[in-house]
Amino acid sequence: MNRISIYGNRQQEGYLPLLSRFFVRLLERGFEVSMASGFAASLRDQSVALPAEILVAEELPDDAECVVSIGGDGTFLRAAQWVGKREVPILGINTGHLGFLASYSLDQMEELMDVVADNTATYERRMVLQVSCASMPEDFWPYALNEVSLLRGETASMVTVHAEVNGHFLADYMADGLVVATPTGSTAYNLSVGGPIMEPTLQCLVLSPIAPHSLTMRPLVIDGGSVVTLHADSRIDNSRVSLDGRYYNIPSDGSALEIRKADFEVVVMRRPNSQFARLLRNKLLWGQR
Repeated sequence: MNRISIYGNRQQEGYLPLLSRFFVRLLERGFEVSMASGFAASLRDQSVALPAEILVAEELPDDAECVVSIGGDGTFLRAAQWVGKREVPILGINTGHLGFLASYSLDQMEELMDVVADNTATYERRMVLQVSCASMPEDFWPYALNEVSLLRGETASMVTVHAEVNGHFLADYMADGLVVATPTGSTAYNLSVGGPIMEPTLQCLVLSPIAPHSLTMRPLVIDGGSVVTLHADSRIDNSRVSLDGRYYNIPSDGSALEIRKADFEVVVMRRPNSQFARLLRNKLLWGQR
């Protein structure tokens, strides 16, 4: 595996010298390197000289064998959107905060290159959510790796979310919103609203209400093949739909939002012998007092 494409974000202050060194070392090691045009432009704006051998591309090149995401978890989610349905493996380098989806830091670049060159990484296939909604903008990417959330609009008023699973009524959630998360997203927004952590390669969904107005509303784990249909009812005209932080407005008139498992997955590359328990200890300080 020697054809690498690089995707990153603008916030790389403090990492620019290491990034320059990383690009040079990739070429010295014999990798064919391409880079997302937006990332290349931001590096040049910060006076980083890119080697001439690096191909700058608007879209992921057809022959890319691996995508390296440089940033935080948000950057990884955008890299997944850049890859789209092609299931090209994505390897994360964390230059952000928590970096739950990333396996390496820039000071581990030699180890990373060894793993990619020798193809010794651990590969994890992660389920993706697909959203159908009549009010979705035509150019909106209707997929989410972490979660789909139906939220109250820009007001203090709560929203009532009418939820059905496989066509059967589940509950009316009177809350600030409802999160429908994948196992990958269980450590993201879902975790912050009190939902359970799930091993990321599981095939299931979790429905977690946001600040529910009833003590009987608790997070619920359901089969990953389920179809979840949500309807929003609010005192204001619009509620908000968020897919991995990207959002649009939906009329608060009972318009249907349908969420199901997508027909493709995101392939995450992790360091060899990666263990979820170790990740919890390192990233979330699991079990520490």
